[in-house]
Amino acid sequence: MHREPSRRPGALDGWTPWPADVAERYRQLGYWRGETLGEMLRDRARQHPDRVAVVSGGRRLSYGELDRRADRLTAGLLRLGVRPGDRVVVQLPNIAEFFEVCFALFRLGALPVLALPAHRRAEISYFCQFTGAVAYVIADRDGGFDYRELAGQIQQETSTLKHVLVVGDPGRFTALSSVDAEPGELPGPAPGDVAFFQLSGGSTGVPKLIPRTHDDYLYSVRASAEICALHADSVYLAVLPVAHNFTLSSPGSLGALHAGGRVVLSPRPSPDEAFPLIERERVTLTALVPPLVPVWLDAARAPRHDLSSLRVLQVGGAKLSPEVARRARSTLAGCALQQVFGMAEGLVNYTRLDDPEDLVVETQGRPISPHDEIRVVDDEDRDVERGQVGHLLTRGPYTIRGYYKADAHNAAAFTRDGFYRTGDLVRLTPSGHLIVEGRAKDQINRGGEKIAAAEVEDHLLAHPSVRDAALVAMPDALLGERSCAFLVPHGRPPAPREINAFLRERGVARYKVPDRIEWVDSLPKTSVGKVDKKALRRRIAEELAQA
Repeated sequence: MHREPSRRPGALDGWTPWPADVAERYRQLGYWRGETLGEMLRDRARQHPDRVAVVSGGRRLSYGELDRRADRLTAGLLRLGVRPGDRVVVQLPNIAEFFEVCFALFRLGALPVLALPAHRRAEISYFCQFTGAVAYVIADRDGGFDYRELAGQIQQETSTLKHVLVVGDPGRFTALSSVDAEPGELPGPAPGDVAFFQLSGGSTGVPKLIPRTHDDYLYSVRASAEICALHADSVYLAVLPVAHNFTLSSPGSLGALHAGGRVVLSPRPSPDEAFPLIERERVTLTALVPPLVPVWLDAARAPRHDLSSLRVLQVGGAKLSPEVARRARSTLAGCALQQVFGMAEGLVNYTRLDDPEDLVVETQGRPISPHDEIRVVDDEDRDVERGQVGHLLTRGPYTIRGYYKADAHNAAAFTRDGFYRTGDLVRLTPSGHLIVEGRAKDQINRGGEKIAAAEVEDHLLAHPSVRDAALVAMPDALLGERSCAFLVPHGRPPAPREINAFLRERGVARYKVPDRIEWVDSLPKTSVGKVDKKALRRRIAEELAQA
């Protein structure tokens, strides 16, 4: 039986640490090395201060420059009144300032809440209010959207939000570039402290907050960098949002920085923007979600850019079809394909670079760690035979033991002995590789963007013309899944564009707005009175097949 977890004085309330004996075992195994994320950057800056760490547009930051900017920003934030333990919502696109801000907060011991550029008022307001955020960091504009207008709305709604820091034109807020002071001595956080919050792709309501510690996250980063053979000459191109767990740590930007390599930031994932960067910076590794792979492969046929430096193409976020996987291996000569299947809550699986082709093409990899514990179970939590499809449960040295301030949800999302219920349906091969067969959770995976059906349904039900609502996945050749809303009207149904405009007015992120709306007289029910979403998914799939 595990001992109760010990709490260090001043430790964050509302999160579930690993049991003390389990944490000690991970330390003895060398997984948790007592290093913080801020110390990791400091160490690399000492080793090679003049080596380029981050390329962002016209900026080329060396390790030494990034380290110094993080120090001065730490001191500037402290002067503003941001304190260790404070929460700061960070919503930045793929720009160098993301790293400056995050490393400054890591060193201060304040906790970044890593929002995505696509999030809008509904999500950002929740993050700020739920965490009691004292600051919100944004770009002035990105992708045609003015984040300063959003910040003004959020600040009116959030009593704790004292500071809005802006990259670019600050308007009535504070320019991030002005947050600068002479560095002083700080005690800094402990390696076992929570370092930041990521966001779940959960199935109920707005995303849950995932507390990641310095120790557990750095283990995942180090092990990922080793599996992916990163070294000082590696060049990682970030084309997906840099705050995504995949882009950040699998091995991602942090893996490249840990190895002493270079991170190149692309503002968008299109070949028109990414391919010139691959050629110019001699990129060796990048990561895509499955819908982007055919687009890149089609563009790669036209020899306009030299892509010969690319050694590894990672694909994750959703299942990659074997047909597209084989096409990628044949189209990008000299470039290995690596499938990645993971979650911000912890567990990450990779196909290895020396795996045979059938495993690379047909599986989603095997876990990082020898101490990643995997169970595949039936609906009653009984282990199924190897090779049979079941629910994936996991625990290990970098998989959380609970979401932040979510006791009721944690009771369902975790077993009593600490296994996380991922919501994925998988089967295990004899080699220990996982094949993902689908999702058990009520969630839509729209090209790697996770949509919680319950959250969107709640917004739909707020419309005066909607009496009942059910959001389900429908198959899509490009994105894998799109969303379809089945709605029961009050009286005469309005046009779909009116419903979608209503959702946008409520601040719902664009990718969560239903791709299709079907008006129905009633929603089908199961024998126990729940909405029969299997029947709805079957219905829309049949309609699409007949179209």
